[in-house]
Amino acid sequence: MTKWARAFYQPVKPVGPNHQLLTASPAQLALSRRAAAAGAVLLKNEGAFLPLRRGRHIALFGKAQVDYIQGGWGSGEVTGPTPLTPLAAFTEAEAAGDVRLAAELSKFYQALPLVKPDEPTSIYAEEPVPEATVKTAAAFADTAVYVLGRTSGEGSDRQAVPGDYSLSDTEQALLAALREHFAHIVVVLNIGGMMDTSWFVADPHIQAVLLAAQGGSQGGGAIADLLTGKVTPSGKLTDTLADSYAAYPSSATFNQSDYAVDYTEDIYVGYRYFETLPDQQQHVNYPFGFGLSYTTFALTNTTVTDSPADYQVSVAVTNTGACAGQEVVQLYLAAPQGKLGKSHRSLVAFAKTRPLQPGETQQVQLTVQLADCASFDDLGVVEKAAMILEAGDYQFYLGTDVRSATLLPVTHVEPATRIVRQLYDYCAPNQLAQRLTASGAMQDLPTGPQPPEYSVGDPGPHHAPFQLPVAEWLDQGATITREEPWQLADVATGAVTLGDFIAQLTNGDLVHLLCGQPCVGAADTGGFGALPDYGIPDMMTADGPAGLRIPPDRGLITTAWPSATLLAQTWDPALVTEVGRGAAREVKENNIGVWLAPALNIHRNPLTGRNFEYFAEDPLVAGTMAAAIVRGVQGEGVAACIKHFACNNKETNRNHADSRVSERALREIYLRGFELAVTTAKPLCLMTSYNQVNGRHPSADRELLQGILRGEWGYAGLIMTDWWNLVDHAKEVAAGNNLKMPDGDPQRLLAAAQAGTLTRADLEANAKPILQVLLQLD
Repeated sequence: MTKWARAFYQPVKPVGPNHQLLTASPAQLALSRRAAAAGAVLLKNEGAFLPLRRGRHIALFGKAQVDYIQGGWGSGEVTGPTPLTPLAAFTEAEAAGDVRLAAELSKFYQALPLVKPDEPTSIYAEEPVPEATVKTAAAFADTAVYVLGRTSGEGSDRQAVPGDYSLSDTEQALLAALREHFAHIVVVLNIGGMMDTSWFVADPHIQAVLLAAQGGSQGGGAIADLLTGKVTPSGKLTDTLADSYAAYPSSATFNQSDYAVDYTEDIYVGYRYFETLPDQQQHVNYPFGFGLSYTTFALTNTTVTDSPADYQVSVAVTNTGACAGQEVVQLYLAAPQGKLGKSHRSLVAFAKTRPLQPGETQQVQLTVQLADCASFDDLGVVEKAAMILEAGDYQFYLGTDVRSATLLPVTHVEPATRIVRQLYDYCAPNQLAQRLTASGAMQDLPTGPQPPEYSVGDPGPHHAPFQLPVAEWLDQGATITREEPWQLADVATGAVTLGDFIAQLTNGDLVHLLCGQPCVGAADTGGFGALPDYGIPDMMTADGPAGLRIPPDRGLITTAWPSATLLAQTWDPALVTEVGRGAAREVKENNIGVWLAPALNIHRNPLTGRNFEYFAEDPLVAGTMAAAIVRGVQGEGVAACIKHFACNNKETNRNHADSRVSERALREIYLRGFELAVTTAKPLCLMTSYNQVNGRHPSADRELLQGILRGEWGYAGLIMTDWWNLVDHAKEVAAGNNLKMPDGDPQRLLAAAQAGTLTRADLEANAKPILQVLLQLD
């Protein structure tokens, strides 16, 4: 197909085999089901009760068995085919002879009205079950399978209340009835984020618990595959599951204010907190990286090679059980405390084996670049604004979760403190008064006046009267004039340089490029470009990350992929890349050029409403999985857009809330995943976040965009805003945020140019990445 034909003419040209439509095809749904099963985490399996014995009689409880939650609301919603619910999947399993279902109980749930609430809420309303129905089911089956649901989404956060983080009275009553009437209880968690686990961790009546998360269109099928043993669980937690919400270090500050959040826990997020701070290990129910299997594995014959540049580990992983399965090998660092202080464990490498048959062995290789183990000195304790490896012993632990990892025999020694990389003092906080240290004590931080606010309502000098008629100014600016303008395709073929192409554009053309453009075709989130006189297409965007998001009124269904957290729990970058390719093919087939995914903000707090869209509490996992998706998406000629840059860890009042975080935590935790994705996968697009970071909106923060993102990381792609943010467009352009979505504010840009606060060079510099991205798309 001719370059940009899909953008210009909107032809529906299938990309599947033999010219068949691929969108929501059986092959796509099968991949979604496989990924959902690979990421589910088996948390508990007392007496090896799972997998269910073939033909076992089961009673399926829980409203989520019929009202299955495939993903959260907002950008993570997908108009997909009717989801394969757990009830439908177990009905198929019954037809195959794998299980027998309590029929009357199934009829009870099938008769429930499945009415979505008018207003999204994270409070899940479980349906009470009549006692007679429970007793009838118990007379047929000795095993109850309870599918428990939770949901959340964009624009609001969850609550530490019954029915959300903890169990509701109805859920408690149902579980009490199950304990009374059934010999065996299996719980399936159809949830998008963390919730209380204390009610089942030590309950002898609940023999098995599967964290199935939100599995997309085929999530119910994945649950049935796992419980019946067609698939062996291999997922691992990417979060620490604590014994209470109050145990998380950010719980005290998460709801301190609608307008500011103090990241006082600093670098001690998730397992870095629980494995470091005194007496906190006791609050962990399930550690980071944990996950059971139906088989067992042995890690043997470990060898270590140490050098000044890297640390290499080779280990033999053998399946010592009775069925096939996969294991995840994890390598953790314990760095010397030194002057800066460190967490007692930090994940530095991981790898997942291929499926191993009983008795089969795979040699797994892990390599750590020691420069990546450095710490950022934001206060000048050793060397200000430098990444530093302090002198001392660097020990490494190898295992299958953070808690069970054991010390390796070779210690890496840094004989003297060394600066790995000298950076700059960017994005410093001025309102964060304290932060946590490894000892549990609080460290005072320097504070100062808050930077001036520059959201809408503070037009500054940008509403100065125009000195020239608007039309006359718009027509000016071009330094190359041609009777027949060059077309963007001429740049693609090498007939003209991009610089000369831009030089022929007027001021008005450039302003147009910096503003989002209307939707065409099935798109719902707008596009960019749209200068047909120069052959510049109107390239459409679409929401992610759970799939191609098309509104229901377009009459198009697409594949709903497993939530980002579930994909991360696969610990399998190759599989996640395959999902990225699958998503991109649907995006491309429906004439979209940019998929607004993946999202990789850190799981700082269990109550963040969009945690289901994000991967993990750990930046290495988040960055690795984001890079995997980017590679898959961009391998299909579609642009990926990583988001939300940065510190979008709270949805309440998200346009105004200020994330107050130290430079060290910012670089080591909240920016690290973005850095990994940018430097290893080179995403074509990046979206800035709504919130402020240390008093400045990222879309207008030159230190963040030009200093760190472009300067230190070498990012060359397109930077766009999140939709309808409340920041002065002219200040965004001055900071290097190239594109305002979905429509921009051309009048603000014109006024700023007239006032001299924006120059022609500013307009050209911001238009260039937009055109460079267009040139790389099909």
